[in-house]
Amino acid sequence: MKETILVTGAAGFIGFHASQKLMASGFRVLGVDNLNDYYTPALKQARLNVLKAQPNFEFSELDISDHDALFRATEGTSLTHILHLAAQAGVRYSLENPRAYVDSNIVGHLNILELARHTPGLKHLAYASSSSVYGDRDGGPFHENDSVRKPASLYAATKLGGEMMAESYASLYGIPQTGLRFFTVYGAWGRPDMAYFIFTDRILNDQPITLFAPDKMRRDFTFVGDIVRILPTLMRMPPKTGHAIYNLGNNNPNTLMELVVAVEEACGREAKNKIILPKQAGDVSNTYANVDAAGRDFGFAPSTPLSEGVPKFVDWYRENWTAILAK
Repeated sequence: MKETILVTGAAGFIGFHASQKLMASGFRVLGVDNLNDYYTPALKQARLNVLKAQPNFEFSELDISDHDALFRATEGTSLTHILHLAAQAGVRYSLENPRAYVDSNIVGHLNILELARHTPGLKHLAYASSSSVYGDRDGGPFHENDSVRKPASLYAATKLGGEMMAESYASLYGIPQTGLRFFTVYGAWGRPDMAYFIFTDRILNDQPITLFAPDKMRRDFTFVGDIVRILPTLMRMPPKTGHAIYNLGNNNPNTLMELVVAVEEACGREAKNKIILPKQAGDVSNTYANVDAAGRDFGFAPSTPLSEGVPKFVDWYRENWTAILAK
């Protein structure tokens, strides 16, 4: 019998790539997603159409904040693993719609923990956290045992809250859990609210781009292929300590202007104009992952620089984006 893994947020960016990689490694994937309109649902549906073409994929449209719907969808599925990626994403949007973050990232996370608690034979629950839990700090690299008591946004606070909830359930109920602190993941099929996507879209359409505090911003941009490559191994290796947390980043930060240059080169043209504005509320200036632990335990070895990853995204954009929006 195949191992069966629940992937929440399966129609999302990382969830889509993760589901493909897990199926390729022999998992049967039960995907759930609410297909909300935080960004265009057409992109989520396009990802979902690709996944539905695979024989080892099943899908239920639901919101993980709905406890009853989640339990009904997974009843009788003999889950062996859970990869919990569903969340309300975006730092800036948390200033506009804070309740969406509590519903998805706190209530939804609790529902996943309760599902794990009531699933006999569950081997491992892994969930998405974020580099944002480190707050706004200089220097680096950031280590998993660094203090994380000063989140700079509600989004960061909800992801930190999810880690604390996971710690309590691992202690109380013996649920093996792994938290994955993702560092600015990018690539084909990515989110339209992310800087690299916005820059590509605007440059190719001869529109100006807006840069917020480019002299201060530095990010550990991490190619999605480097992330999902280790997920089959990680899912089959629950932590020996009950609950473990890992950084998954590129371990090689780039400035915002280096990202702009990479996008311009991949597009074959420069931005029409660059509008410079101050840093936005909730943004952090710097992210930089130490990935020694993930390298030691799962062979995580990010190898894709912006100069390789960004052109792969731009190629995908040129080939797919207009057709996706037209549907």
